[in-house]
Amino acid sequence: MNDFAVLNTGRKMPLLGLGTWKSEPGKVKQAVIWALQSGYRHIDCASIYGNEVEIGEALQETLGPDKVLRREDVFITSKLWNTRHHPEDVEPSLLKTLKDLKLEYLDLYLIHWPYAFQRGDNAFPRKEDGTLLYDDIDYKLTWAAMEKLVGKGLVRAIGLSNFNSRQIDDILSVASIKPTVLQVEGHPYLAQVELLAHCRDRGLVMTAYSPLGSPDRAWKHPNEPVLLNESMVAALAEKYKKSPAQIILRWQTQRGVVTIPKSVTESRIKENIQVFDFTLDAEEMKSITALNKGWRYIVPMIEVEGERVPRDAGHPHYPFNDPY
Repeated sequence: MNDFAVLNTGRKMPLLGLGTWKSEPGKVKQAVIWALQSGYRHIDCASIYGNEVEIGEALQETLGPDKVLRREDVFITSKLWNTRHHPEDVEPSLLKTLKDLKLEYLDLYLIHWPYAFQRGDNAFPRKEDGTLLYDDIDYKLTWAAMEKLVGKGLVRAIGLSNFNSRQIDDILSVASIKPTVLQVEGHPYLAQVELLAHCRDRGLVMTAYSPLGSPDRAWKHPNEPVLLNESMVAALAEKYKKSPAQIILRWQTQRGVVTIPKSVTESRIKENIQVFDFTLDAEEMKSITALNKGWRYIVPMIEVEGERVPRDAGHPHYPFNDPY
């Protein structure tokens, strides 16, 4: 079993990376150092996570000519935020991320969401009633600006996050540099079988975020299903002498899906990468995929007149109104 996916550029992307969404400043630097010490060679970042400066400190201490690791040994991803979709904002946003991460280039830069917010320095621009201020700029214009970053050597590859199948094809219809990766929520309750097939047919690698169901989110639904308590996963964990988390991560890597579990706990960071020393059989793989119930944990919600509703569902580029 390879521990990497091969991008359509020919470059290798490690199948397991450290996620950093919701990793608090004060903890994320140590988490990145632990991850690199434990054998991780892939760190997933984003400007909106508000912790790239601290991740940069960890990278500065661990990567370099006189350090344990060289820059080219580690695959580093970041993402363009929704307020920065205008073509003239794309390169300055990347340069800020590079400065914060103390890097000269990224291995992968993603458009974080297909829809844009109003331009400016406020990451979540709102009207007085609390609803967000949007911008209807076409993501295809944003993509053309992303392509220029590759030409300048500032990023090795570019890709998409939270785009649906129709939006991917829309980008492919104009792309002179094809997207390499689609990053979306993915786990046994949202197995993304159709979207994964769609990506494979078009030469994109899928990365799954919240691969364990994101148990530390702020907006939990009181009666949502808890992925890590699934009895069938527990039975496999017992059989293979692994944790439920390791069974789920193994299922994804065995499908060729990159996963980026987030943790700031040393024991869990180490545990999450110990998934390349066993193999699930075909029936076990099928039975995990069959847990799929189309359950999306990550949908930004707001309160409108006392009801919780999807925050961005009215935007013309909102991705989750399509089947996949």
